[in-house]
Amino acid sequence: MIKHLRFIFPVLFLLPGLCAFSQADSLANVFKWTVSSKKLSDKKYELIFTAPAVAGSSLYAPGQDLDGVKSAEIIFSDSSIRIIEQVNAGTNIQTIPSALFKKGTVQLINGAAMWKVVVDFKNAVPAKLLGSITCFYNKGDEFLGDDPFEFSVSLEGGIASGGRIKISSIDLKNPVSDCGDDATQNKSLGGIFLLGFLGGLIALITPCVFPMIPVTVTFFTKKSHGKKKGIANAVFYGLFIFLIYVAITIPFHIASKTISPEIFNNISTNVWLNLLFFVVFILFALSFFGLFEIGLPASLANKADSRSGLGNIFGIFFMAGTLAIVSFSCTGPILGTLLANVANEGPWPLTAGAAGFGLALGLPFALFAMFPNWLHSLPKSGGWMTEVKVVLGFIELALAVKFLANADNVEQWGILKREIFVGAWVLISAAIVLYLAGWLKIGHTSGKRKFSAFRIGFILFFSAFTLYLTPGLTNTKWADLRLLSGFPPPLSYSIYSHHVLLADMAQPIHNDYEKALAMAKAENKPLLIDFTGWACVNCRRMEEKVWTSQEVATLMKNEFVVVSLYVDERTKLPATEQTVFKTNSGNDKSIITVGDKWATFQTENFGATSQPQYAIISPDEKTLTKTKFYTPGPDEFAAWLKCGIKAMRR
Repeated sequence: MIKHLRFIFPVLFLLPGLCAFSQADSLANVFKWTVSSKKLSDKKYELIFTAPAVAGSSLYAPGQDLDGVKSAEIIFSDSSIRIIEQVNAGTNIQTIPSALFKKGTVQLINGAAMWKVVVDFKNAVPAKLLGSITCFYNKGDEFLGDDPFEFSVSLEGGIASGGRIKISSIDLKNPVSDCGDDATQNKSLGGIFLLGFLGGLIALITPCVFPMIPVTVTFFTKKSHGKKKGIANAVFYGLFIFLIYVAITIPFHIASKTISPEIFNNISTNVWLNLLFFVVFILFALSFFGLFEIGLPASLANKADSRSGLGNIFGIFFMAGTLAIVSFSCTGPILGTLLANVANEGPWPLTAGAAGFGLALGLPFALFAMFPNWLHSLPKSGGWMTEVKVVLGFIELALAVKFLANADNVEQWGILKREIFVGAWVLISAAIVLYLAGWLKIGHTSGKRKFSAFRIGFILFFSAFTLYLTPGLTNTKWADLRLLSGFPPPLSYSIYSHHVLLADMAQPIHNDYEKALAMAKAENKPLLIDFTGWACVNCRRMEEKVWTSQEVATLMKNEFVVVSLYVDERTKLPATEQTVFKTNSGNDKSIITVGDKWATFQTENFGATSQPQYAIISPDEKTLTKTKFYTPGPDEFAAWLKCGIKAMRR
């Protein structure tokens, strides 16, 4: 059995931001390529790639197999485009011996490089072709790889981009009516703070933290010179715990200032990142089940612990740091769950969640130092804490299923459709009941069970939760699961071809703004734009709790043409619609996928990056109202829709 698993704490929280960087944010390319084209026939073009020489470095000539690695590779954003001929037109290629590769020799380009390829288009030829070139080079005895160089090259006779992004007639500053929300969405920072605080309270009763309370408080009250000094030290200790957890989110604030404003949405919807979180949370669950321990390197904990004995405020800081480090195996999964689920909302919600978590962890140390008699009322450490960890392990499994569902929804693999997701949660919830009742043995849990009021209460709660989930497996009106709106996949992503709950709802046009606009013109109705996402929790809540309201459903179905634009749709656009768009901020942005297009459409025309966001425009694309964000009250949303209808009739 695995005894230990060392997991680097900063990587868990910084990796999402790093993975979401666009190529434009990467290190500068060593070789500066320029690309031109020459038309050979209707669907055949020659592309010429040139790069100036770089002092002290030589490119590996294209067309070589360097022990399984291509020496140079061109990748087009449209996979239907084929390279049918490759010609290296350079005259300064030398074959030299090399001990780095099995072949024993390599071809290097000394000086400027030129690489010609002939490509064939299966579909219509775009006006601009997007792609990237990756190459390798040497620097002395080093074998190095350059960053992929993204290019955009014009093609003679190609069809210009058929998709509009910036629409000049949309003016948020001057809508026909002022009803709606302000330019920024209310992110419910207070609610996220409370969720973080609740997570911190849960972390307090885990075996990594709970036993530390009496030990640490006794240390401050007994070892300090005077009661007031001891209380002050304990307060500083709690404050430093709070500040340490807040500091975790600082890199996200820095990233928000220097990277694309869509970074946080990219974090929450990135398929590989969601799969990474799925694996990580499975590991967390197995750790809570007692199969192994997740912790930071012992050297880090020892170093912090050695500095905690300094006897001054710096020593207290390092004591707080030591607690954060040694308790990571229990606190990491809980805090990681919180941060991963609010990552798409920006840096301040992340800080609010971490602040609530840190406050819940730090506050008891200060309070018990002020009122040491309270220590006698604390329950003694024991087997109950192990059971808490196991239950948390099951909850981590449920969250792992959610992250896998996010990836599945975005890619539309069909693995975790709504009923499969619900079925997995039914099994997990039922397993918690069996474990608490003593019928399921996990880890080092004792076979004996004392059925206290708390145990019976939790058994009844999870039993009721299991029963509540069960109708979600059926194609009936009881399958809506409104209390969980946003967590399961949408009703439209179901194993049933026609779910009964969708019968009375307006069926939006999917990802086709131009088609919806044409219909709005034909029917002389306002266009309701729904900026949404497959992995958007609040979008699902709106669809399942607000859109199903009789008044809202009637208005949307009869008075509007509705279009849903998915900003995390990973389907690639046809080559004729792929382009490089210059944003309002002056940056060039590659529009490759459907999601790229609608995310940019949203930011450029409606000034927001979060979902859901709703906009009402006229058939001639004039802004009728301010936009609307997440609105859990059906009456408020219906009032906004009515305001849009009145504005249309003016």
